[in-house]
Amino acid sequence: MSDTGSTVEVQFEPLLAERVEDVVQVEQRAYAHPWNRTNFLDALQSGYQAQMLVADNAILGYFVAMQGVEEVHLLNITVAPEYQRQGWSRVMLDALTLWARGQSAQWLWLEVRVGNTRAMQVYETHGFTRVGLRKDYYPSGNGQREDAVVMGLRL
Repeated sequence: MSDTGSTVEVQFEPLLAERVEDVVQVEQRAYAHPWNRTNFLDALQSGYQAQMLVADNAILGYFVAMQGVEEVHLLNITVAPEYQRQGWSRVMLDALTLWARGQSAQWLWLEVRVGNTRAMQVYETHGFTRVGLRKDYYPSGNGQREDAVVMGLRL
């Protein structure tokens, strides 16, 4: 990660309100239909699990997950565009899976845009299976909607 050859420590940090603006900037670069500041602040206010993956104060990625009864629902997982295709999504999915197991969850759920085949491949490699379809789940611009594939991982 550095031109000097020095090692950079990558670690998870809780997403706190004072870093939401930084996360929103990453979100806006990563998606055509990003979460906004209020979405993140509401998630934090609700006590959702929200973690950032950081290196030298740079945000590599983050995830937000909601705990339910014996299940965890992944609401948002994002890798900053400049760090994509380096394996960071797998690192975050591993951390989320460990946390969910620690909460006695039996299932990990998520939705993914039907057109996001790259993300679906990452999830399937991680062990998720396609279990359903939510019609018109995501906004897709010009008043149109895009279906979501529902995926689940038995823990």
